[in-house]
Amino acid sequence: MPALRSRITSTQLTDRFNTGLKCAKTKTPGVLFSHQMALGKAATLQTATLGCVLVCVLLYLFLNGNVGDPEAIPLPSQNKKRVLARNQLPSETACTCSPGSAQLKDFLPPDSEELLKRRAKELQQHKARTESVLSTRLFAPSNSPLQYPIQGFKVRPMTPTFIPGLALHAEQRSNYTVSLEVSEGVLITTIPAKGVQVKVTGNGESRLMVESSSLEALNELLADVSYTSTVYHIHTGDLASFQFEDHEAVFPITIKQPQPPVLYDMGTDINSQVTITTKTFLRYPELNALLKSIREFYKDIEIIIADDSMEPEKIPGPHIQQFIMPPAQGWFAGRNLAVSQVTTKYFLWVDDDFLFTKLTKIEELVKVMEAVPELDVLGGKVGEAQFYFSLIYEEGDEEGGCMYRKSRGKYRSLPGYPQCSSVSGVINFFLARTDAVQRVGFDPQLKRVAHSEFFMDGLGSLMVATCGHVSIAHQARLKHKDTKLYKEFRNPPKSEQSSKLQLHFFKNHLKCIRYG
Repeated sequence: MPALRSRITSTQLTDRFNTGLKCAKTKTPGVLFSHQMALGKAATLQTATLGCVLVCVLLYLFLNGNVGDPEAIPLPSQNKKRVLARNQLPSETACTCSPGSAQLKDFLPPDSEELLKRRAKELQQHKARTESVLSTRLFAPSNSPLQYPIQGFKVRPMTPTFIPGLALHAEQRSNYTVSLEVSEGVLITTIPAKGVQVKVTGNGESRLMVESSSLEALNELLADVSYTSTVYHIHTGDLASFQFEDHEAVFPITIKQPQPPVLYDMGTDINSQVTITTKTFLRYPELNALLKSIREFYKDIEIIIADDSMEPEKIPGPHIQQFIMPPAQGWFAGRNLAVSQVTTKYFLWVDDDFLFTKLTKIEELVKVMEAVPELDVLGGKVGEAQFYFSLIYEEGDEEGGCMYRKSRGKYRSLPGYPQCSSVSGVINFFLARTDAVQRVGFDPQLKRVAHSEFFMDGLGSLMVATCGHVSIAHQARLKHKDTKLYKEFRNPPKSEQSSKLQLHFFKNHLKCIRYG
């Protein structure tokens, strides 16, 4: 049981301060050394000096220690309540761009004043949707007699819920008074029976005060305190202030509407677990070669094709779904369409110019994903290339954040799978959890200059890893039916790169980005 910090009276404080002054002038209580005695007895002077130092040290400890009487008042430094920082979100500071970063403001059109205003407004709305008092920094008080929940107290919106663990552990007193205050709800406790020495005020309000001469009776009422939020919100929070004398503690209350899970029946074989998805544009010879290689190893697995070719060709065969899009809608629009039609727990993304080999073992990727259920995306190798990267991101201030895409940057090996490592992004050959990727989505504004951007949008919500023991082959480059037309789309103008950087500036609120 932590002891309450003792205090001294103002009269005692003045007396001890004066005693300290006397000590500083080489005077001890009841003893005065004359100048002549000091000259004649050096040893005695040294002894007295040491004694004085000792008295000063003890006096300092006494003034700042735990000694005092029951009617004491706090020292000036103690008289301030231990008010914990409320509504104190982590401060925003400017981030530092990595050397060689592109400064995204340089890619904006000349007259961008209105765009900057819209960007600032969107950022504030984003914060309103994603931040709450649960982001507030809270500091635990030292030597506090208050007991309260510090983590994990979650309530449903507008639903009474008992607050677990509320209690007071204080030394003997003639009377005990505690208060509890919230801002987004009301507090209720049981009304004590007649004759019980307990006083309750504010029952059913945002501030509840309980007073009793019995610590046991007070704690019994605290155990029956419930919280009910008064505002409906699916995910927000409240801060509860719990006070006793000069002690205060603040603890978070999570207000959250529970979500029903989305579960997938894995079935009994790979065909009910994984769908293969791809996007094609003017590359039917490569696509047909890919499909032939898939059927060599997986005869009945479902294949979804998003096709935005100028003159679509019908792709026949069982377990093949071909979705025809308007011409040249782009890379990410096709990915969105293909993934939106997946009904299995996982999908395997492949480019239309890949080839399955005996090393393209989808089951191995599924095995890792099932063993590490926190994973959302798991990449493999294309030929001998195991492309992956890490994303180093600093939020920054109102000017924007800083992003650095570091090629071949990784974090740590997956437990139990030394051939696999946690990363931020992978190559275009990956197994992914369908619902997780659908939540992030692929931005259709990115038509031809896009890949890392999906992982940037998913940073902080997608767990990504790469493995070196599963691979797929890459076809040799073929001549296309209309080489000139294909090259026109394959090699976009520089303006598309500029448009992508402008998109990062606004959508991702970045001020700079570096591809390393």
